Amino acid sequence: MGHLDHAAFGWLTPVLSYVMACTGSALGLRCTVRGLDASGRSRRNWLLTAASAMGTGIWTMHFVAMLGFGVTGTEIRYDVPLTILSLLVAMTVVGAGMFAVGYGRDRHRSLALGGLTAGFGIASMHYLGMAALRLHGRVRYDPALVGLSVVIGVIAATAALWAALSIRSPVAVAVASLVMGGAVSSMHYTGMMAVSVKVTPSRDALSGATAMQFIFPLAVGLGSYLFLTAAFVALSPMSGRTEASASARRPAESGVR
Repeated sequence: MGHLDHAAFGWLTPVLSYVMACTGSALGLRCTVRGLDASGRSRRNWLLTAASAMGTGIWTMHFVAMLGFGVTGTEIRYDVPLTILSLLVAMTVVGAGMFAVGYGRDRHRSLALGGLTAGFGIASMHYLGMAALRLHGRVRYDPALVGLSVVIGVIAATAALWAALSIRSPVAVAVASLVMGGAVSSMHYTGMMAVSVKVTPSRDALSGATAMQFIFPLAVGLGSYLFLTAAFVALSPMSGRTEASASARRPAESGVR
Protein backbone atom coordinates (compact mmCIF):
# COMPACT_ATOMS: atom_id res chain seq x y z
CA MET A 1 0.00 0.00 0.00
CA GLY A 2 1.20 3.51 -0.80
CA HIS A 3 1.55 5.98 2.05
CA LEU A 4 -1.01 8.78 1.78
CA ASP A 5 -0.04 12.32 2.72
CA HIS A 6 -3.02 14.65 3.22
CA ALA A 7 -1.02 17.75 4.14
CA ALA A 8 2.10 17.91 2.00
CA PHE A 9 2.34 21.67 2.66
CA GLY A 10 1.66 21.40 6.38
CA TRP A 11 -1.33 23.33 7.75
CA LEU A 12 -1.53 25.64 4.72
CA THR A 13 -3.95 23.59 2.61
CA PRO A 14 -6.26 22.44 5.46
CA VAL A 15 -6.59 26.00 6.80
CA LEU A 16 -7.01 27.60 3.37
CA SER A 17 -9.56 24.97 2.35
CA TYR A 18 -11.53 25.65 5.55
CA VAL A 19 -11.51 29.38 4.75
CA MET A 20 -12.89 28.61 1.28
CA ALA A 21 -15.62 26.39 2.75
CA CYS A 22 -16.61 29.10 5.25
CA THR A 23 -16.61 31.81 2.57
CA GLY A 24 -18.81 29.77 0.23
CA SER A 25 -21.14 28.84 3.09
CA ALA A 26 -21.46 32.46 4.27
CA LEU A 27 -22.28 33.68 0.77
CA GLY A 28 -24.66 30.80 0.11
CA LEU A 29 -26.52 31.39 3.37
CA ARG A 30 -26.67 35.16 2.93
CA CYS A 31 -27.96 34.89 -0.64
CA THR A 32 -30.49 32.25 0.37
CA VAL A 33 -31.78 34.52 3.14
CA ARG A 34 -32.14 37.34 0.62
CA GLY A 35 -33.87 34.99 -1.81
CA LEU A 36 -36.36 33.72 0.75
CA ASP A 37 -37.33 37.31 1.55
CA ALA A 38 -37.79 38.21 -2.13
CA SER A 39 -40.26 37.07 -4.77
CA GLY A 40 -40.49 36.41 -8.48
CA ARG A 41 -37.34 36.75 -10.56
CA SER A 42 -35.47 38.33 -7.68
CA ARG A 43 -35.93 35.20 -5.55
CA ARG A 44 -34.78 32.99 -8.42
CA ASN A 45 -31.69 35.11 -9.04
CA TRP A 46 -30.69 35.20 -5.38
CA LEU A 47 -31.08 31.41 -5.11
CA LEU A 48 -29.02 30.89 -8.26
CA THR A 49 -26.31 33.10 -6.81
CA ALA A 50 -26.49 31.15 -3.55
CA ALA A 51 -26.12 27.84 -5.39
CA SER A 52 -23.14 29.04 -7.41
CA ALA A 53 -21.45 30.53 -4.34
CA MET A 54 -21.92 27.53 -2.06
CA GLY A 55 -21.19 24.99 -4.80
CA THR A 56 -18.06 26.88 -5.79
CA GLY A 57 -16.96 27.21 -2.16
CA ILE A 58 -17.38 23.49 -1.49
CA TRP A 59 -15.58 22.53 -4.71
CA THR A 60 -12.73 24.95 -4.02
CA MET A 61 -12.44 23.62 -0.47
CA HIS A 62 -12.09 20.07 -1.80
CA PHE A 63 -9.47 20.78 -4.41
CA VAL A 64 -7.43 23.22 -2.31
CA ALA A 65 -7.22 20.39 0.22
CA MET A 66 -6.24 18.04 -2.62
CA LEU A 67 -3.25 20.29 -3.44
CA GLY A 68 -1.71 18.84 -0.30
CA PHE A 69 -2.56 15.22 -1.19
CA GLY A 70 0.17 12.84 -2.29
CA VAL A 71 0.87 9.11 -2.52
CA THR A 72 4.36 7.70 -2.16
CA GLY A 73 5.53 5.74 -5.18
CA THR A 74 3.36 7.44 -7.80
CA GLU A 75 2.66 10.80 -9.36
CA ILE A 76 -0.89 12.16 -9.44
CA ARG A 77 -2.78 13.67 -12.35
CA TYR A 78 -6.37 14.88 -12.73
CA ASP A 79 -8.83 14.11 -15.50
CA VAL A 80 -9.84 17.62 -16.60
CA PRO A 81 -13.41 16.95 -17.92
CA LEU A 82 -14.33 14.86 -14.88
CA THR A 83 -12.97 17.51 -12.52
CA ILE A 84 -15.03 20.22 -14.22
CA LEU A 85 -18.07 17.91 -14.10
CA SER A 86 -17.65 17.64 -10.33
CA LEU A 87 -17.88 21.45 -10.10
CA LEU A 88 -21.06 21.53 -12.21
CA VAL A 89 -22.59 18.74 -10.12
CA ALA A 90 -21.82 20.64 -6.91
CA MET A 91 -23.53 23.81 -8.12
CA THR A 92 -26.48 22.02 -9.75
CA VAL A 93 -27.40 19.63 -6.95
CA VAL A 94 -26.77 22.11 -4.14
CA GLY A 95 -28.91 24.55 -6.14
CA ALA A 96 -31.69 21.96 -6.40
CA GLY A 97 -31.67 21.69 -2.60
CA MET A 98 -31.89 25.44 -2.21
CA PHE A 99 -34.74 25.74 -4.69
CA ALA A 100 -36.58 22.97 -2.84
CA VAL A 101 -36.44 25.13 0.29
CA GLY A 102 -37.01 28.39 -1.58
CA TYR A 103 -40.20 27.27 -3.31
CA GLY A 104 -41.50 24.52 -1.02
CA ARG A 105 -44.83 25.08 0.74
CA ASP A 106 -44.20 22.82 3.73
CA ARG A 107 -41.13 23.91 5.69
CA HIS A 108 -40.23 20.57 7.28
CA ARG A 109 -40.70 18.55 4.10
CA SER A 110 -38.79 21.11 2.05
CA LEU A 111 -35.96 21.17 4.57
CA ALA A 112 -35.67 17.38 4.57
CA LEU A 113 -35.77 17.17 0.78
CA GLY A 114 -33.41 20.10 0.33
CA GLY A 115 -30.94 18.75 2.91
CA LEU A 116 -30.87 15.29 1.36
CA THR A 117 -30.48 16.68 -2.16
CA ALA A 118 -27.74 19.17 -1.28
CA GLY A 119 -25.98 16.65 0.98
CA PHE A 120 -25.82 14.02 -1.73
CA GLY A 121 -24.65 16.77 -4.07
CA ILE A 122 -21.71 17.54 -1.77
CA ALA A 123 -20.85 13.83 -1.54
CA SER A 124 -21.22 13.36 -5.30
CA MET A 125 -18.86 16.26 -5.94
CA HIS A 126 -16.28 14.78 -3.58
CA TYR A 127 -16.31 11.30 -5.04
CA LEU A 128 -16.46 12.53 -8.64
CA GLY A 129 -13.40 14.61 -7.80
CA MET A 130 -11.72 11.51 -6.42
CA ALA A 131 -12.69 9.54 -9.53
CA ALA A 132 -10.79 12.17 -11.53
CA LEU A 133 -7.53 11.07 -9.88
CA ARG A 134 -5.04 9.38 -12.18
CA LEU A 135 -2.16 7.48 -10.56
CA HIS A 136 -0.14 4.29 -10.88
CA GLY A 137 -2.18 1.97 -8.73
CA ARG A 138 -5.65 1.11 -7.54
CA VAL A 139 -7.77 3.28 -5.27
CA ARG A 140 -9.98 1.51 -2.73
CA TYR A 141 -12.55 2.82 -0.25
CA ASP A 142 -13.70 1.75 3.20
CA PRO A 143 -17.51 1.50 2.76
CA ALA A 144 -18.24 2.43 6.40
CA LEU A 145 -16.22 5.65 6.20
CA VAL A 146 -17.73 6.49 2.81
CA GLY A 147 -21.20 6.12 4.33
CA LEU A 148 -20.19 8.26 7.31
CA SER A 149 -18.89 10.99 4.98
CA VAL A 150 -22.22 11.04 3.11
CA VAL A 151 -24.13 11.32 6.41
CA ILE A 152 -21.91 14.24 7.46
CA GLY A 153 -22.58 15.91 4.09
CA VAL A 154 -26.36 15.55 4.49
CA ILE A 155 -26.26 16.87 8.07
CA ALA A 156 -24.09 19.81 7.00
CA ALA A 157 -26.42 20.71 4.11
CA THR A 158 -29.57 20.36 6.24
CA ALA A 159 -28.06 22.53 8.98
CA ALA A 160 -27.10 25.19 6.42
CA LEU A 161 -30.60 25.29 4.94
CA TRP A 162 -32.17 25.35 8.40
CA ALA A 163 -29.93 28.32 9.23
CA ALA A 164 -31.07 30.08 6.06
CA LEU A 165 -34.70 29.58 7.09
CA SER A 166 -34.26 30.50 10.73
CA ILE A 167 -31.42 33.03 11.03
CA ARG A 168 -31.47 36.68 10.01
CA SER A 169 -28.69 38.32 12.02
CA PRO A 170 -25.43 38.75 10.05
CA VAL A 171 -23.48 37.68 13.15
CA ALA A 172 -25.54 34.50 13.46
CA VAL A 173 -25.04 33.79 9.74
CA ALA A 174 -21.28 34.22 10.24
CA VAL A 175 -21.29 31.72 13.13
CA ALA A 176 -23.41 29.28 11.12
CA SER A 177 -20.94 29.61 8.24
CA LEU A 178 -18.02 28.69 10.51
CA VAL A 179 -19.92 25.60 11.65
CA MET A 180 -20.91 24.73 8.08
CA GLY A 181 -17.31 25.16 6.89
CA GLY A 182 -16.13 22.81 9.63
CA ALA A 183 -18.78 20.24 8.69
CA VAL A 184 -17.84 20.36 4.99
CA SER A 185 -14.14 20.02 5.86
CA SER A 186 -14.96 17.11 8.17
CA MET A 187 -16.88 15.44 5.36
CA HIS A 188 -13.87 15.83 3.04
CA TYR A 189 -11.30 14.43 5.44
CA THR A 190 -13.61 11.61 6.54
CA GLY A 191 -13.93 10.69 2.86
CA MET A 192 -10.15 10.86 2.49
CA MET A 193 -9.69 8.58 5.51
CA ALA A 194 -11.72 6.00 3.58
CA VAL A 195 -9.10 5.96 0.81
CA SER A 196 -6.30 3.44 0.44
CA VAL A 197 -4.06 3.07 -2.60
CA LYS A 198 -2.27 -0.05 -3.79
CA VAL A 199 0.58 1.35 -5.85
CA THR A 200 1.71 -0.42 -9.01
CA PRO A 201 5.10 1.07 -9.98
CA SER A 202 5.24 2.06 -13.63
CA ARG A 203 7.21 4.34 -15.93
CA ASP A 204 4.24 4.94 -18.20
CA ALA A 205 3.11 8.57 -18.47
CA LEU A 206 -0.13 9.40 -16.71
CA SER A 207 -2.90 11.17 -18.59
CA GLY A 208 -4.42 14.38 -17.29
CA ALA A 209 -3.05 17.54 -15.72
CA THR A 210 -1.04 18.10 -12.56
CA ALA A 211 -2.61 19.95 -9.64
CA MET A 212 -0.46 23.02 -10.25
CA GLN A 213 -1.22 23.04 -13.99
CA PHE A 214 -5.00 22.85 -13.61
CA ILE A 215 -6.38 22.73 -10.05
CA PHE A 216 -4.39 25.64 -8.64
CA PRO A 217 -5.26 28.19 -11.38
CA LEU A 218 -8.93 27.15 -11.34
CA ALA A 219 -9.09 27.32 -7.54
CA VAL A 220 -7.56 30.81 -7.61
CA GLY A 221 -10.10 31.90 -10.23
CA LEU A 222 -13.04 30.49 -8.28
CA GLY A 223 -11.72 31.97 -5.04
CA SER A 224 -11.61 35.36 -6.74
CA TYR A 225 -15.22 34.84 -7.88
CA LEU A 226 -16.25 34.15 -4.28
CA PHE A 227 -14.66 37.34 -2.99
CA LEU A 228 -16.17 39.42 -5.80
CA THR A 229 -19.57 37.91 -5.06
CA ALA A 230 -19.05 38.71 -1.37
CA ALA A 231 -18.40 42.33 -2.28
CA PHE A 232 -21.54 42.43 -4.45
CA VAL A 233 -23.72 40.98 -1.68
CA ALA A 234 -22.24 43.31 0.93
CA LEU A 235 -22.85 46.38 -1.24
CA SER A 236 -26.35 45.32 -2.37
CA PRO A 237 -28.85 46.94 0.02
CA MET A 238 -32.10 45.27 0.99
CA SER A 239 -35.06 47.05 -0.54
CA GLY A 240 -37.81 48.45 1.62
CA ARG A 241 -40.16 45.74 0.36
CA THR A 242 -37.65 43.03 1.23
CA GLU A 243 -37.10 44.42 4.72
CA ALA A 244 -40.86 44.57 5.26
CA SER A 245 -41.34 41.01 4.02
CA ALA A 246 -38.51 39.85 6.29
CA SER A 247 -40.17 41.48 9.31
CA ALA A 248 -43.54 39.96 8.42
CA ARG A 249 -42.05 36.57 7.67
CA ARG A 250 -40.36 36.05 11.03
CA PRO A 251 -43.53 36.05 13.16
CA ALA A 252 -45.41 34.17 10.46
CA GLU A 253 -42.85 31.39 10.46
CA SER A 254 -42.79 31.13 14.25
CA GLY A 255 -46.57 31.07 14.47
CA VAL A 256 -47.66 29.04 11.47
CA ARG A 257 -44.88 26.56 10.77
